[in-house]
Amino acid sequence: MSTLLYSLGRWSYRHGLRVLLAWFIVLLAAGGGAVVFGQGTDNSFSIPGTESQEGLAQLSRTFPQVSGTSAQIVVAAASGDRVDEAPYTDEIAATVTDLGEVDGVLAVTDPFDEAVSGLVSDDGTAAIIRLQFDGQATDVSADTRTQLTEVSDALGEALPAGSEAALGGELFGTSIPGVTITEAVGLIIALLVLIVTFRSFVVAGLPLLTAIIGVGLSMALIFVATAFASISATTPLLALMLGLAVGIDYALFIAARHQDQVREGVDPEESAARATGTAGSAVVFAGVTVLIALIGLSFAGIPFLTTMGVAASVAVAIAVLVAVTLTPAMLGFVKGRIVGRPRRRARDSAQESAPKKTNAWVRVVSKHPIVSAVSVVAVLGVLAIPASSLALALPNAGMLPESNPARQSYDLAAERFGPGVNGPLVMTGTIVTSNDPVTLMDDLATEIEGLPGVERVALATPNETADTGIVQIVPETAPDDPATADLVRELRAQHDRLLDEYGIDLKVTGFTAVGIDISDRLGAALLPFGLFVVGLSFLLLMVVFRSIAVPLTAALGYLLSVAAAFGVVAAVFEWGWFADLLHVTRTGPVISFMPIVLMGVLFGLAMDYQVFLVTRMREDYVHARARGGAGAPRAIAVDAVRSGFSATARVVTAAAFIMFAVFAAFVPEGDSSIKPIALGLAAGIAVDAFLVRMTLIPALMTLLGDKAWWMPRWLDRLLPSFDVEGEAVERELALRDWPSADSTAVVSAEDVGLTVRDTAVFDALTLSVEPGGAAVLASPDPRGARAALFALAGRVATTSGRLRVAGHLLPGRAAWVRGHVAVALLDEADDPLDELQRILDGPPGLIALQGLDALAHGALRDQASAALRDASGDTTRTIVASAADPDAARRVLYDAGWRAVEIVRVDTSSFRSAVLPEVTA
Repeated sequence: MSTLLYSLGRWSYRHGLRVLLAWFIVLLAAGGGAVVFGQGTDNSFSIPGTESQEGLAQLSRTFPQVSGTSAQIVVAAASGDRVDEAPYTDEIAATVTDLGEVDGVLAVTDPFDEAVSGLVSDDGTAAIIRLQFDGQATDVSADTRTQLTEVSDALGEALPAGSEAALGGELFGTSIPGVTITEAVGLIIALLVLIVTFRSFVVAGLPLLTAIIGVGLSMALIFVATAFASISATTPLLALMLGLAVGIDYALFIAARHQDQVREGVDPEESAARATGTAGSAVVFAGVTVLIALIGLSFAGIPFLTTMGVAASVAVAIAVLVAVTLTPAMLGFVKGRIVGRPRRRARDSAQESAPKKTNAWVRVVSKHPIVSAVSVVAVLGVLAIPASSLALALPNAGMLPESNPARQSYDLAAERFGPGVNGPLVMTGTIVTSNDPVTLMDDLATEIEGLPGVERVALATPNETADTGIVQIVPETAPDDPATADLVRELRAQHDRLLDEYGIDLKVTGFTAVGIDISDRLGAALLPFGLFVVGLSFLLLMVVFRSIAVPLTAALGYLLSVAAAFGVVAAVFEWGWFADLLHVTRTGPVISFMPIVLMGVLFGLAMDYQVFLVTRMREDYVHARARGGAGAPRAIAVDAVRSGFSATARVVTAAAFIMFAVFAAFVPEGDSSIKPIALGLAAGIAVDAFLVRMTLIPALMTLLGDKAWWMPRWLDRLLPSFDVEGEAVERELALRDWPSADSTAVVSAEDVGLTVRDTAVFDALTLSVEPGGAAVLASPDPRGARAALFALAGRVATTSGRLRVAGHLLPGRAAWVRGHVAVALLDEADDPLDELQRILDGPPGLIALQGLDALAHGALRDQASAALRDASGDTTRTIVASAADPDAARRVLYDAGWRAVEIVRVDTSSFRSAVLPEVTA
């Protein structure tokens, strides 16, 4: 990965204009697609497989008059007036007639109709006009909504002074989130942080530009996707927040590494390639962790949440691609100006060559690790206390700003009719077996009305064909009150009893029940999702750091950060702390998917900081041990914590400030759905970056010392390797001039070895094969030579020595070598001659022949020599072969005209045959 990114960074640097134009073309194409195909987002929520959704589906088939979305106009009389007297009755009757003529309105309920009850308040001061629509809120056209608003406004103007007419209900109960001017404040803060970090206006703008291009593309693709899938209105805003935050940060990591290298004297082009290969590798790893966590949102089994996770993951993936391609391209435009403004106080050469100073913060933390660790845990524990009272619900009109007519309608209805009128429940079932459906429904109404938590039964009636009945229930509590959820569970608990007594299979449904079912499903998914995220972080960090302790401390820190973030959200939205300052329109439950989204996103971002900080600590520790650093292993480990922290703290601090600013900007004027998510992410980032990663982790690493890097050997062998800090790039740079600047060898090997389970399969393999030359590998056990051949062909990763094939250093460039070096298993082929011919008919280059001595006898030898003869004078062909009988293999090549055939002995003296099949499989 790192070597590929190194090459990609160099190419992008050299062809900056092409890269920039390519991204602009893709952006314009996606934008055009969004304009042409975009169908708009919606705020409807559904959850297949739940009782409430099944009930809605049943009603849509048998009782469509009550299955779709609804709206209401609440009319409140002026002080001293009654709505059941003129002129209110006349104006309400005229309005009912006008509403019936609006396109899309399925039914209008007159509050004074004798067949209905509960639509006029007990004191006669308010009335509700109910409207029913076919389908969900997203099925109602904007034209219809406009007509409804006009009719409602006309009613309000016609009523006496001091009266109110407010349009609201399910149809208007949720708002479509949008971007406000305050989000620009986050970008301004990000720009200021970048200017301070880079000490350059020009360079500071690069991460912003790349992030904006990435976000623009991801947003366009999301709106294109609305033509093929239903996407909630919250999805683009979440993708916007994440895309901006990670887009700026990922470009920052690469540009900061590049700037440091150029300041140290590295050529800008070489530095851009190195930065992309090293910091870019960490960016890819960090992006992958965010992607996995976001895609893990599908754990809940809720379609709209799965779509949200996939859309946000697309935004992050685009941010990664833009960072590793467009960032080096933009660095190519600024070239030497990347160094920025020099420090105020110039240092002399002696100072320049002196060791860099240890960061003051990590010096304090590492000096008092126990106090630091306990203090952080205590602070985060206190912050997490409010999380115990966090309640979840889907958004409704009660969460809208007080200036919104739907909020006014919600508040008026709650004030005059009780809070439950805004969230009626519906029980429905098939009644085809009943001989007296009207009496049956009345009896059911009487039964249900006596249950605790039921304010009244507003309607109990069969449909026109008398095959389905409904009971509309008004709870005593608001739709987002936990007591309403308890009532739904109680109604469902009565299912078996009511089925036995009345023979009707009742389902509890309605908009409020759907919201409760979604909240319950999300709450149940939190534990498995949390285990998935924590388990994933543990495994990923074990792969990266080759340690047990580092993943444990990282997972502990993540859990503390999540708990603290939940606590901050609960303190603001449940307890009301700083609610006015943050423009929280109403305290109470937060949107149901906030916890799972926050956990997923925060996991990925926390791993970013963990990787960038601790990788440098590991690098310094390993290098110090390799150099035979002075002092005990523990002292070396503590020094590595300090030096690694000092080298990365500036960039991580800037990245955390930027992420905090971007997320926090969505809080003051944000939509009620996105506001708690943004606040949770802002708080989580601040806590995780500054308290956990930059305080708790260094303290714990200091306490652990060299034990932080311990891992059992058997586990180290099982885990794959991931070059997160570009070690392969560093190795390539170190061996750039090996074997020599003027070397023309196709294969160069020096002391190459392969060890499996602490046993050397082969060792000290040294050879050099020039273009057009040939070499035969031989060993006492033919499988040893076979393993060596596979190593030269890039099929097996060597564990020691130096190996370059066709100019590519192994094992870092093994993917390229595998794709360009052909291997023929002659001793296993049914027709070895045909297999040889197939390889020779392929592209020129290096050919690896296993078991060439299989063609060394009889007629096969002559035919093989004839096939090889055409390639004997071609310098584009080079052969490396293995053979149990190397002399026989050499004779085949000699007969074909290959005069200089070297036999190379492969040392397998210490190998046990039991381990070899695993290598050659």
